[in-house]
Amino acid sequence: MDNKTLIVIVGPTGIGKTDLGIYLAQKLDTEIISADSRQFFRELKIGTAVPDAEQLKAVKHHFIGNKSIHDYYNASSFEFEVIDLLKKRFVEKNHMIMLGGSGMYVDAVCKGIDDLPEIDMEIRNSLIKKFETEGIESLRFELKRLDPDYYAIADLKNPKRLLKALEITLQTGKPYSTFRTKTTKKRDFKIIKIGLNMDREKLYKRIEERVDKMIESGLVNEAKQFIRYKHLNSLNTVGYKELFPYFDGEYSLERAIELIKRNSRRYAKRQLSWFNRDKEIRWFQPDEAEKILNFVLKSIKK
Repeated sequence: MDNKTLIVIVGPTGIGKTDLGIYLAQKLDTEIISADSRQFFRELKIGTAVPDAEQLKAVKHHFIGNKSIHDYYNASSFEFEVIDLLKKRFVEKNHMIMLGGSGMYVDAVCKGIDDLPEIDMEIRNSLIKKFETEGIESLRFELKRLDPDYYAIADLKNPKRLLKALEITLQTGKPYSTFRTKTTKKRDFKIIKIGLNMDREKLYKRIEERVDKMIESGLVNEAKQFIRYKHLNSLNTVGYKELFPYFDGEYSLERAIELIKRNSRRYAKRQLSWFNRDKEIRWFQPDEAEKILNFVLKSIKK
């Protein structure tokens, strides 16, 4: 598949990846793969800013609403499923587009992820129960005890990462850190990476306006449907996790909205930090669609 190309569009939340992806997909007669881990869950629509019906009709999208909030899903599974899809779609298409802001999921497809073992459900469920009853501190304590090397570099505020590391450590009897070889898998298709960025203050203004639109579109009522599932990792996401304490009377709706905006800005900052490490990304402004198309066409021909 040396003549096949995956065009990857990355950038922070709210910057306009979807609009650019649709523009390029229409110009190149192709389809879009979503690498936004929040948009996998079919029950979550408003708070995850999934493409609207018109956008989904304009271009075929994959990995939008393909999982339930009750499903366990990770970057390793995403890698396997996307590579399988690309093999099938590249029979008909010379190009495919992947867009999203979930850096680990993007890297899983572009660089590969270490081959990790299947996890016994008893191990997974016992760890989830431990997290639910004893809190994240209990996961940190176990990780520090079992794998101090990974503990030293882990995102200790992210229960999903901690659970994954502990699952693999308990399943194999070996520290999770020993599986992190960081070797890049060779893909049999070309990869072009495009990043979108803009003035930080303008980006933050766009993010805040987007949150206001979500509230107007019924985000509060959407989140209210999932109160009993708030312990799920899929609901531990910006736009939902800030509303659950509001429902419990811990603070006002105004405060919840402030927190959604603040956490969305922080999330955008983390996304940019992640992508800025990748020197293969060519950066553009979101309003440079024609310039980006020309860059893609030239890159394809190289």
